[in-house]
Amino acid sequence: MAAKILPFVKLATKLTIAGGAIYVAYDSGLLGGSEEGSVVLGKAKAAIPPAVDEWMKYFGLELPTPPKIELSPLEAWNSGVQKSIHGLSVAPTRVGEYTGQGLQYLKNLTK
Repeated sequence: MAAKILPFVKLATKLTIAGGAIYVAYDSGLLGGSEEGSVVLGKAKAAIPPAVDEWMKYFGLELPTPPKIELSPLEAWNSGVQKSIHGLSVAPTRVGEYTGQGLQYLKNLTK
């Protein structure tokens, strides 16, 4: 009987953790627009280092200094979509260029 309940308990635990993570992300503004994400990232940058330092002092450990990463969510927001749209917008021109190059190559082979 317990063997049949265990998979259900595992699934319920995973769904609870995933739901909680989504709720925390939504509640903190991470799932909103780029401006909200930038504000949340700024808050995280301000809050995380002191908390880590406090825990390291508590446990008596020392971490190396983390590398500086300059990432602006406002600049990176939807960059993949923008690149895809740009690729689609120049596709007809590129196809024409490549077709011309291919025809020229075939003409050169037949000479």
